[in-house]
Amino acid sequence: MSRFDRPTILMCPPDYYGIEYEINPWMSRSRQSDSTRSKEQWHDLHALLEKLGADVELMKPCDGLPDLVFTANAGLIMRDTVFLSRFRHEARQGETPIDDDWFSEHGFQTVAHPDQWSFEGAGDALFCGDTLFAGYLIRSDAGAMQWVGNEIGCRVIPLQLIDERYYHLDTCFCPLSATEAICYLPAFDEYAQSAMTEHIPHLIEVDDQEAARFCCNAVVLGRDVVLNTGCPNLEAELKTRGYTPHSTELGEFIKAGGSAKCLTLRLDGEDAAIWP
Repeated sequence: MSRFDRPTILMCPPDYYGIEYEINPWMSRSRQSDSTRSKEQWHDLHALLEKLGADVELMKPCDGLPDLVFTANAGLIMRDTVFLSRFRHEARQGETPIDDDWFSEHGFQTVAHPDQWSFEGAGDALFCGDTLFAGYLIRSDAGAMQWVGNEIGCRVIPLQLIDERYYHLDTCFCPLSATEAICYLPAFDEYAQSAMTEHIPHLIEVDDQEAARFCCNAVVLGRDVVLNTGCPNLEAELKTRGYTPHSTELGEFIKAGGSAKCLTLRLDGEDAAIWP
Protein backbone atom coordinates (compact mmCIF):
# COMPACT_ATOMS: atom_id res chain seq x y z
CA MET A 1 0.00 0.00 0.00
CA SER A 2 2.84 2.42 0.72
CA ARG A 3 6.59 2.80 0.91
CA PHE A 4 6.61 1.89 4.61
CA ASP A 5 7.39 -1.66 5.75
CA ARG A 6 5.76 -1.25 9.16
CA PRO A 7 2.92 0.79 10.64
CA THR A 8 4.33 4.33 10.76
CA ILE A 9 2.77 7.12 12.78
CA LEU A 10 3.38 10.85 12.89
CA MET A 11 3.21 12.50 16.31
CA CYS A 12 4.16 15.92 17.67
CA PRO A 13 5.39 16.35 21.26
CA PRO A 14 3.11 18.48 23.48
CA ASP A 15 5.78 21.01 24.46
CA TYR A 16 3.44 23.94 23.71
CA TYR A 17 0.10 22.18 24.16
CA GLY A 18 -2.49 24.06 26.17
CA ILE A 19 -5.98 25.56 26.02
CA GLU A 20 -5.27 28.96 24.47
CA TYR A 21 -8.60 29.42 22.67
CA GLU A 22 -12.06 27.84 22.50
CA ILE A 23 -13.15 26.34 19.19
CA ASN A 24 -15.14 23.32 20.40
CA PRO A 25 -17.33 22.59 23.45
CA TRP A 26 -14.58 20.69 25.25
CA MET A 27 -12.20 23.64 25.33
CA SER A 28 -12.32 26.17 28.17
CA ARG A 29 -9.52 28.55 29.02
CA SER A 30 -10.75 28.39 32.61
CA ARG A 31 -9.99 24.63 32.65
CA GLN A 32 -6.36 24.41 31.64
CA SER A 33 -4.45 21.24 30.95
CA ASP A 34 -1.71 20.21 33.32
CA SER A 35 1.57 20.47 31.40
CA THR A 36 3.35 17.74 33.35
CA ARG A 37 0.47 15.30 33.12
CA SER A 38 -0.15 15.96 29.42
CA LYS A 39 3.50 15.24 28.64
CA GLU A 40 3.35 12.04 30.69
CA GLN A 41 0.19 10.91 28.91
CA TRP A 42 1.62 11.71 25.48
CA HIS A 43 4.84 9.80 26.23
CA ASP A 44 2.85 6.82 27.53
CA LEU A 45 0.88 6.74 24.27
CA HIS A 46 4.10 7.05 22.24
CA ALA A 47 5.70 4.18 24.15
CA LEU A 48 2.62 1.96 23.81
CA LEU A 49 2.46 2.45 20.04
CA GLU A 50 6.13 1.52 19.71
CA LYS A 51 5.58 -1.50 21.94
CA LEU A 52 2.82 -2.64 19.59
CA GLY A 53 5.21 -2.51 16.63
CA ALA A 54 4.70 0.95 15.15
CA ASP A 55 7.48 3.27 14.05
CA VAL A 56 6.85 6.81 15.29
CA GLU A 57 8.06 9.84 13.36
CA LEU A 58 8.15 13.18 15.16
CA MET A 59 7.20 16.66 14.04
CA LYS A 60 8.89 19.56 15.85
CA PRO A 61 6.43 21.44 18.09
CA CYS A 62 5.96 25.16 17.55
CA ASP A 63 5.26 27.85 20.14
CA GLY A 64 1.91 29.52 19.49
CA LEU A 65 0.38 26.43 17.83
CA PRO A 66 -0.91 24.38 20.77
CA ASP A 67 -3.04 22.07 18.60
CA LEU A 68 -0.14 21.05 16.35
CA VAL A 69 0.04 18.09 18.73
CA PHE A 70 -3.11 16.74 17.02
CA THR A 71 -1.35 15.45 13.91
CA ALA A 72 -4.43 13.61 12.58
CA ASN A 73 -5.65 16.99 11.36
CA ALA A 74 -2.58 17.68 9.22
CA GLY A 75 -4.03 16.06 6.13
CA LEU A 76 -5.35 12.96 4.42
CA ILE A 77 -2.70 10.45 3.36
CA MET A 78 -2.92 8.28 0.27
CA ARG A 79 0.34 6.51 -0.57
CA ASP A 80 2.93 9.28 -1.04
CA THR A 81 0.38 12.08 -1.44
CA VAL A 82 -0.99 14.29 1.32
CA PHE A 83 -4.12 16.35 0.83
CA LEU A 84 -3.32 19.18 3.23
CA SER A 85 -5.86 20.58 5.63
CA ARG A 86 -7.41 24.00 5.20
CA PHE A 87 -8.53 24.77 8.74
CA ARG A 88 -11.82 26.52 9.35
CA HIS A 89 -10.65 28.40 12.45
CA GLU A 90 -7.94 31.05 12.15
CA ALA A 91 -6.35 29.81 15.37
CA ARG A 92 -5.24 26.61 13.60
CA GLN A 93 -4.44 27.94 10.13
CA GLY A 94 -0.78 28.50 11.03
CA GLU A 95 -0.34 24.73 11.30
CA THR A 96 -0.67 24.07 7.57
CA PRO A 97 2.67 25.62 6.43
CA ILE A 98 4.47 23.62 9.14
CA ASP A 99 2.70 20.42 8.08
CA ASP A 100 3.46 21.15 4.41
CA ASP A 101 7.17 21.60 5.15
CA TRP A 102 7.37 18.37 7.16
CA PHE A 103 5.66 16.26 4.52
CA SER A 104 7.70 17.77 1.69
CA GLU A 105 10.95 17.18 3.57
CA HIS A 106 9.98 13.55 4.13
CA GLY A 107 9.23 12.64 0.53
CA PHE A 108 5.49 13.25 0.27
CA GLN A 109 3.77 15.18 -2.48
CA THR A 110 1.49 17.78 -0.91
CA VAL A 111 -1.77 18.95 -2.44
CA ALA A 112 -3.51 22.14 -1.25
CA HIS A 113 -7.27 22.43 -1.11
CA PRO A 114 -9.26 24.96 -3.15
CA ASP A 115 -9.69 28.20 -1.23
CA GLN A 116 -13.47 28.07 -1.01
CA TRP A 117 -13.68 25.02 1.24
CA SER A 118 -12.57 23.98 4.70
CA PHE A 119 -11.03 20.53 5.06
CA GLU A 120 -9.52 19.06 8.22
CA GLY A 121 -7.69 15.99 7.02
CA ALA A 122 -7.94 12.59 8.69
CA GLY A 123 -10.01 14.22 11.40
CA ASP A 124 -12.94 14.20 8.97
CA ALA A 125 -11.92 11.83 6.15
CA LEU A 126 -11.50 8.12 6.90
CA PHE A 127 -11.37 5.13 4.58
CA CYS A 128 -13.38 2.04 5.42
CA GLY A 129 -12.55 -0.35 2.65
CA ASP A 130 -12.42 1.48 -0.69
CA THR A 131 -14.93 4.12 0.41
CA LEU A 132 -14.02 7.48 1.90
CA PHE A 133 -16.39 8.29 4.75
CA ALA A 134 -16.47 12.04 5.06
CA GLY A 135 -17.65 14.02 8.06
CA TYR A 136 -18.87 17.50 7.21
CA LEU A 137 -20.61 20.66 8.39
CA ILE A 138 -18.89 21.52 11.67
CA ARG A 139 -15.25 21.68 10.49
CA SER A 140 -15.07 20.42 6.90
CA ASP A 141 -17.25 21.25 3.90
CA ALA A 142 -19.07 18.64 1.83
CA GLY A 143 -17.64 20.19 -1.35
CA ALA A 144 -14.12 19.64 -0.07
CA MET A 145 -14.81 15.96 0.45
CA GLN A 146 -16.23 15.49 -3.04
CA TRP A 147 -13.20 17.30 -4.47
CA VAL A 148 -10.83 14.94 -2.64
CA GLY A 149 -12.83 11.93 -3.78
CA ASN A 150 -12.61 13.09 -7.39
CA GLU A 151 -8.86 13.62 -7.08
CA ILE A 152 -8.35 10.16 -5.59
CA GLY A 153 -10.93 8.41 -7.74
CA CYS A 154 -12.99 6.84 -4.99
CA ARG A 155 -16.55 6.75 -3.72
CA VAL A 156 -17.32 9.32 -1.04
CA ILE A 157 -20.14 8.93 1.46
CA PRO A 158 -20.87 12.25 3.22
CA LEU A 159 -21.81 11.99 6.88
CA GLN A 160 -23.36 15.08 8.44
CA LEU A 161 -22.27 15.71 12.02
CA ILE A 162 -24.98 17.24 14.21
CA ASP A 163 -23.47 17.32 17.72
CA GLU A 164 -20.91 20.09 18.34
CA ARG A 165 -19.13 17.89 20.89
CA TYR A 166 -18.27 15.46 18.09
CA TYR A 167 -17.00 18.08 15.70
CA HIS A 168 -14.68 15.78 13.72
CA LEU A 169 -15.58 12.40 12.24
CA ASP A 170 -12.77 10.67 14.13
CA THR A 171 -14.34 11.63 17.46
CA CYS A 172 -17.38 9.43 16.75
CA PHE A 173 -16.32 6.94 14.05
CA CYS A 174 -13.38 4.54 13.86
CA PRO A 175 -12.92 2.00 11.04
CA LEU A 176 -11.39 -1.22 12.32
CA SER A 177 -11.23 -3.11 9.03
CA ALA A 178 -12.73 -2.87 5.56
CA THR A 179 -16.03 -4.21 6.91
CA GLU A 180 -16.09 -3.16 10.58
CA ALA A 181 -16.19 0.13 12.48
CA ILE A 182 -16.88 1.67 15.87
CA CYS A 183 -19.42 4.49 15.90
CA TYR A 184 -21.52 6.76 18.08
CA LEU A 185 -24.69 7.07 16.02
CA PRO A 186 -26.31 10.05 17.83
CA ALA A 187 -23.49 12.28 16.53
CA PHE A 188 -24.87 11.88 12.97
CA ASP A 189 -28.01 12.90 11.12
CA GLU A 190 -30.54 10.28 10.01
CA TYR A 191 -29.12 9.93 6.49
CA ALA A 192 -25.59 9.38 7.80
CA GLN A 193 -26.80 6.73 10.23
CA SER A 194 -28.57 4.90 7.41
CA ALA A 195 -25.54 5.18 5.13
CA MET A 196 -23.19 3.67 7.69
CA THR A 197 -25.62 0.87 8.47
CA GLU A 198 -26.04 0.11 4.76
CA HIS A 199 -22.39 0.24 3.69
CA ILE A 200 -20.53 -1.15 6.72
CA PRO A 201 -21.55 -4.75 7.49
CA HIS A 202 -20.43 -4.74 11.11
CA LEU A 203 -20.97 -1.64 13.25
CA ILE A 204 -20.05 -1.52 16.92
CA GLU A 205 -22.27 1.10 18.53
CA VAL A 206 -21.06 2.78 21.72
CA ASP A 207 -23.02 4.41 24.53
CA ASP A 208 -23.17 8.07 25.57
CA GLN A 209 -20.79 7.74 28.50
CA GLU A 210 -18.01 5.99 26.60
CA ALA A 211 -18.45 8.23 23.58
CA ALA A 212 -17.72 11.16 25.89
CA ARG A 213 -14.52 9.36 26.91
CA PHE A 214 -13.62 9.51 23.19
CA CYS A 215 -13.71 5.74 22.83
CA CYS A 216 -14.19 6.12 19.07
CA ASN A 217 -11.01 8.20 18.84
CA ALA A 218 -8.85 5.09 18.79
CA VAL A 219 -5.69 3.97 16.99
CA VAL A 220 -5.96 0.65 15.16
CA LEU A 221 -2.82 -1.43 14.59
CA GLY A 222 -3.97 -4.70 13.08
CA ARG A 223 -5.91 -6.46 15.84
CA ASP A 224 -4.66 -4.06 18.52
CA VAL A 225 -6.81 -1.04 19.40
CA VAL A 226 -5.37 1.79 21.50
CA LEU A 227 -7.90 4.00 23.26
CA ASN A 228 -8.51 6.21 26.27
CA THR A 229 -9.28 4.72 29.67
CA GLY A 230 -12.83 4.43 31.01
CA CYS A 231 -14.37 2.47 28.13
CA PRO A 232 -14.98 -1.05 29.57
CA ASN A 233 -18.04 -1.83 27.44
CA LEU A 234 -16.24 -1.17 24.17
CA GLU A 235 -13.15 -3.03 25.40
CA ALA A 236 -15.28 -6.09 26.17
CA GLU A 237 -16.99 -5.94 22.76
CA LEU A 238 -13.66 -5.61 20.98
CA LYS A 239 -12.38 -8.72 22.75
CA THR A 240 -15.40 -10.74 21.63
CA ARG A 241 -14.61 -9.72 18.03
CA GLY A 242 -10.98 -10.82 18.24
CA TYR A 243 -9.34 -7.46 18.94
CA THR A 244 -7.03 -6.64 21.83
CA PRO A 245 -7.79 -3.27 23.44
CA HIS A 246 -5.04 -1.27 25.12
CA SER A 247 -6.18 1.64 27.28
CA THR A 248 -3.97 4.57 28.23
CA GLU A 249 -5.04 7.71 30.10
CA LEU A 250 -5.46 10.73 27.82
CA GLY A 251 -7.72 12.96 29.89
CA GLU A 252 -5.51 16.02 29.50
CA PHE A 253 -6.12 15.96 25.75
CA ILE A 254 -9.87 15.47 26.06
CA LYS A 255 -9.82 18.95 27.58
CA ALA A 256 -9.07 20.16 24.04
CA GLY A 257 -11.41 17.68 22.36
CA GLY A 258 -8.87 15.03 21.37
CA SER A 259 -7.61 11.59 22.30
CA ALA A 260 -5.47 8.77 20.85
CA LYS A 261 -6.47 9.08 17.18
CA CYS A 262 -6.25 12.88 17.18
CA LEU A 263 -2.68 12.65 18.46
CA THR A 264 -1.57 10.38 15.60
CA LEU A 265 -1.49 10.24 11.82
CA ARG A 266 -0.83 6.95 10.03
CA LEU A 267 1.71 7.70 7.32
CA ASP A 268 1.47 4.22 5.81
CA GLY A 269 -2.31 4.18 5.54
CA GLU A 270 -4.97 3.04 7.97
CA ASP A 271 -5.48 -0.70 8.38
CA ALA A 272 -9.11 -0.37 7.24
CA ALA A 273 -8.19 1.49 4.04
CA ILE A 274 -8.25 -0.12 0.60
CA TRP A 275 -6.87 2.65 -1.62
CA PRO A 276 -7.93 2.87 -5.27
